Amino acid sequence: MKFEAVLFDCDGVLVDSERITNGVLRDMLAEQGWTMNLQECMAVFVGKAVMDERARIEAETGKPLTPEWMASFRARRNAALMEHAKPIPYAPDAIARIHAAYAGQIACASGADLPKVLMQMGKTGLLPYFEGRVFSGHDLPRSKPHPDVYLAAAAALGADAKRCAVVEDTVTGVTAGVAAGATVFGYAPQGGGQALLDAGASQVFASMADLPTLLGA
Repeated sequence: MKFEAVLFDCDGVLVDSERITNGVLRDMLAEQGWTMNLQECMAVFVGKAVMDERARIEAETGKPLTPEWMASFRARRNAALMEHAKPIPYAPDAIARIHAAYAGQIACASGADLPKVLMQMGKTGLLPYFEGRVFSGHDLPRSKPHPDVYLAAAAALGADAKRCAVVEDTVTGVTAGVAAGATVFGYAPQGGGQALLDAGASQVFASMADLPTLLGA
């Protein structure tokens, strides 16, 4: 194998969830007075935790971002994800092949909160491939774009992060993978691959069906 382990982001790489989560977020921010369309919302929040943009949310809405509001957001988001979330096209087959080829040396390293990641992966049938190897930046001192979650995932697998592959779909995530010293593959199904290359991805690809070959699986 080309790498000691393969580390995957979750949202937008394994689970097609970004539009669902940001649709709920857009609606709830509009209720607070910050109106934008879905694309504008995704441009601000994709690849980040909502709390990362706390200062901007409070500036745009003129209201504090309270724990109660965050709890309500997570509840509405989770309900929407349980109803609508699906795996990224071709991801289940790609993950099965990579899991087999790498003898289970794969992990999920997400910037999202762990309950959400586990729920989504359970809903889409991907969790068995990652059981016990799912990590959240929320549980570490720093989340993406810092490398902490990728370093933690690599360490848990007994792998050197510099000899790991990372699969990411956002500039924030690519930056985290590069900072960990990993070789980053940028998933860009709708274009936009140049931004991932500029952030340090070694190469980009447009279909999960191509990933096993790229990883020597």
